[in-house]
Amino acid sequence: MVAWDLRRLRFLREFEERGKLGAVATALGYSPSTVSQQLALLEREVGTRLFEKAGRGVRLTDAGHLLAQHARVLLSAAEAAEADLAALSGDIRGTVRAGGLQSAARRLLVPAVARMMADHPQVRAEIFELELEQALPGLRLGAVDLVIGDEYDGHPRPRPAGLRFAVLHEEPLKVVLPAAHPLAGTGEPVPVAMLRSDVWATSDEGTGHHAMVVGTCRSLGGYEPDLRHRSSDADVQLELVRVAAAVALLPALTLPADDPALAVRDVAETTLRRRLVVVTRDTPPAPALTTFLAAVTDQASKINEP
Repeated sequence: MVAWDLRRLRFLREFEERGKLGAVATALGYSPSTVSQQLALLEREVGTRLFEKAGRGVRLTDAGHLLAQHARVLLSAAEAAEADLAALSGDIRGTVRAGGLQSAARRLLVPAVARMMADHPQVRAEIFELELEQALPGLRLGAVDLVIGDEYDGHPRPRPAGLRFAVLHEEPLKVVLPAAHPLAGTGEPVPVAMLRSDVWATSDEGTGHHAMVVGTCRSLGGYEPDLRHRSSDADVQLELVRVAAAVALLPALTLPADDPALAVRDVAETTLRRRLVVVTRDTPPAPALTTFLAAVTDQASKINEP
């Protein structure tokens, strides 16, 4: 009988997800040689080939894919056992690793960290800024515990198996113009169709925001926007509107309360909305994660209050 080493099984799951030894090493904080050695030990322990040559690298054999599927189950069971034992003791301690896009990190995660420091100082909360697309692999594999992402009307997020999604906050999207823009003076809603000739600022390609801007210009305006500027930092997009005469389509949560250099207007053709979505693994959470998620949810409810 094989005595399963959970660390080596995690290396295998990471490799199944990421496909390269270097990517596994970076994700887990080991050297590539250490990852290679541990996977070679796992292969010897099970007595069958888990990897085969593929160009300059390696890929999983059928046996490797099969064991990776079982590794997923074993690692989930170990995580559930750890959570159950922690809950039984009633002790709220441990580490919570949470990520999110800029506005979520600023308005939801940072206040939640402050609350945990005051109420549960034995919980170590680690926060990082990351788009949902980048964070999902780590979330599925257990390197991240909670991620806040966004989704837009007409652009719903996929719902991969093994993850739990919950809406935290919903808000309108606003057209943001330089104060001197010809459409800014009236204070009326701005037709997206009238921004055909403008230069746009948007988030990086591959993000939900980028896809939303492109889709909105196509569906409401019938044109391909001039996406000359790309940044996933909303403050950078706003600065591009101020000083480079760009236009943007941004959620209300990212906007300053009052800025004379900006004109914030409703979209004329329709109401567009963004939802902030919290994503966790679909396994029993440890008490520290449950408590942190409650702090995030409570902060979201305060933002939602009129």
